[in-house]
Amino acid sequence: MRHSRLGIGFQMKKFLFFLGIATISSICLFFIPFLSSSRCSPDLNQEKSSDSQFSAARSYDPIDHGIGAPGYSFVPSLEKFLASAHPSVNGEEGKLGEEALDDDMWARDSRSLFGKTDLEHWSALSVVRVYVYEMPSKFTYDLLKLFLTSYKETENLTSNGSPVHRLIEQHSVDYWLWADLISPPSKRLLKSVVRVHRQEDADLFYIPFFTTISYFLLERQQCKSLYREASEWITNQAAWKRSGGRDHILPVHHPWSFKSVRRHMKKAIWLLPDMDSTGNWYKPGQVWLEKDLILPYVPNVEFCNADCQLDSQSRRTTLLFFRGRLKRNAGGKIRSVLGNVLSGAEGVVIEEGSTGETGRAASQTGMRRSVFCLSPAGDTPSSARLFDAIVSGCIPVIVSDELELPFEGILDYRKIALFVSSGDATKPGWLVSFLKGVDQAKVKEMQVNLAQFSRHFRFSSPAQPLGPEDLAWRMIAGKLVNIKLHMRRSQRVVRESRSLCTCDCRQGNYTEPPAAL
Repeated sequence: MRHSRLGIGFQMKKFLFFLGIATISSICLFFIPFLSSSRCSPDLNQEKSSDSQFSAARSYDPIDHGIGAPGYSFVPSLEKFLASAHPSVNGEEGKLGEEALDDDMWARDSRSLFGKTDLEHWSALSVVRVYVYEMPSKFTYDLLKLFLTSYKETENLTSNGSPVHRLIEQHSVDYWLWADLISPPSKRLLKSVVRVHRQEDADLFYIPFFTTISYFLLERQQCKSLYREASEWITNQAAWKRSGGRDHILPVHHPWSFKSVRRHMKKAIWLLPDMDSTGNWYKPGQVWLEKDLILPYVPNVEFCNADCQLDSQSRRTTLLFFRGRLKRNAGGKIRSVLGNVLSGAEGVVIEEGSTGETGRAASQTGMRRSVFCLSPAGDTPSSARLFDAIVSGCIPVIVSDELELPFEGILDYRKIALFVSSGDATKPGWLVSFLKGVDQAKVKEMQVNLAQFSRHFRFSSPAQPLGPEDLAWRMIAGKLVNIKLHMRRSQRVVRESRSLCTCDCRQGNYTEPPAAL
């Protein structure tokens, strides 16, 4: 009897086992059509990536979503933007006072942190919530219109011979970020940042003041007056007073812009081209990596897409190319030394030139015919030439010992560029010998990587996933916790209780954080 029961039990287990298999198979067959389109499933047509967000972004086509093809050219994008924009007429802010705003923002964070249903903010810290100030038009739309109506007639040059309108375009990161932020949600593609319309809902506050345009296109005293007005307008806002400006984003991408009033806003998050550790452009203690963000220059040459790069491979007969100003100040003095050392070397083209229309065409042609492009420091450690080389498929050879690079927390520049110390590069014959010794397999690999990386340096409208606007917000998201730490610490510290070090006690601009913000 016992054996019989065991047999029946065994048969029953077999029946349940096969029933389970059949049930699971049915479920799988039902869900396979849905799983095949999931971002979790592999797409053989996409590049391999360990970041599922990056993979999903690669397959996104804005045209399929009714948004249209992106525009990458500054002037046409600006024309379209101004034609459809509806500027605020009063620019009034601050409906809440400083204390009321602080109470409301703390109540929001408390609900998010301790509430049972509102955990979205704390479970998705990579999404940045930004409040965009509606500043008076003289700080925003009027300056954009001034550029648009004058750029064709702008013949004045800077002291080094660069056309003013070209410099404004190269430093137009403030336009691209702002234009994307204030676009209708249905026209935006980025998921890393959302615009909020109540200050108490914001993580950060964006200041849409076009500091570069005002610097170059206004008379000196008029520009300084506008800078003072902008500084007073911003620092009088309740949100600024609440945080001391620590959660405010200020575009000062050209190193000459906003200099006369920077000291009043040094605690804000600055959008910069580099750190400038020499102190020539930013005063000691004004900038550091924990607080500020390095953003790329807008490339001065046309984008060389995959077909262009494939076509140009057979024509890359020049070993090393450089075209630009050979006499610069500060760290850029190395340019003249490199020019002398490399002059007449086999396979090397070194040309003096500016960024005018003729120079732009010559630079583009030269870069597309070269394997390596020399990228030395300019007046500051950075140079627009680096990003011109990247979008041209020319491997950058970076000779700038104190350069800080954009999005380096996300991108690995060793995959697309060679870094050479100034001491080695200025040794007669060393650099040419070094470049000739680079393994051809590595050269091919870096060229393939350049074709993939170039998308990260193309500002566009609408802003594209994994474009520079997207990576900027991803980088800023990583700063949010420290921003709140220093902000709340400053709110509760009793001044008499300790001797506080300020930013001014630093001797230079460093990549490590200062003792206190």
